Amino acid sequence: MSAKLIKGTDIREEILEEVTKEVAELKEKTGKVPGLVTILVGENPASVSYVTLKIKTAHRVGFTEIQDNQSPDISEEDLLALIDKYNNDDTINGILVQLPLPKHIDDKKILNAIDPDKDVDGFHPVNVGRLMIGGDEVKFAPCTPAGIQEMIVRAGVETSGAEVVVVGRSNIVGKPIANMMVQKGPGANSTVTIVHTRTKDLAAHCKRADILIVAAGVPGLVKPEWIKPGACVIDVGVNRVGTKISEKTGKEVAVLRGDVDFDAAKEIAGSITPVPGGVGPMTITMLMVNTLKSFKFANGLM
Repeated sequence: MSAKLIKGTDIREEILEEVTKEVAELKEKTGKVPGLVTILVGENPASVSYVTLKIKTAHRVGFTEIQDNQSPDISEEDLLALIDKYNNDDTINGILVQLPLPKHIDDKKILNAIDPDKDVDGFHPVNVGRLMIGGDEVKFAPCTPAGIQEMIVRAGVETSGAEVVVVGRSNIVGKPIANMMVQKGPGANSTVTIVHTRTKDLAAHCKRADILIVAAGVPGLVKPEWIKPGACVIDVGVNRVGTKISEKTGKEVAVLRGDVDFDAAKEIAGSITPVPGGVGPMTITMLMVNTLKSFKFANGLM
């Protein structure tokens, strides 16, 4: 029997409806709404597309959204000054600087200049430290790992005592989701193993996972025989493996493939995320959740 599909597209709609409702209630109660600013340096096509979706989603849930486009030749000093301006703007609860930045600008210096209490991406070292401590110290979990955990919980998968294997050790997905799943609390309390390119017998580790989270960036890495029957499989990989002509538009579009052999894996797993339409839609969704949290923290509502 085929696995239950955990669709990020469906869960996204549930969460965005919840956020929209809460924003409306907070506006009535406080007369204010969350504010989000996105700083885009240059006109990288992929960045423009991603930022456009962020803006659309922020407007949908009722946020105030500022799109601050800057020339690709802006100096590092001027960009730091711009961030400082928004750090000190009480109407702004979330600050995003879209990467990549031009080569003459130090990404790390820019991201570390964001006020940790407005770092709704959750990548500032202060927020990484808060995540490591866990519990009430956590303000913002990185958006993709937060989305993964939310999908697991909303799919009704038991995490307490579960064997979780995370394939990949990136700072963006692998390390934070492993840390989140091992913490005390709902959607966690798991026993976690991180595996990577230097791991001996990768297949054996994957085979014992009750929850297998794959974020390696290697198309088709995880074979069906690596999957424990009935396991929950979260495929974070979105790999471009070619192009095809869309039946709907007649235009050339990218062919996307996950890190898991989906067609074979769905006959073994208990639940699984598709690619596309799985984890991908959750990242911007959780960005909205983090911005709402930031607003509530700033107004003494959390």
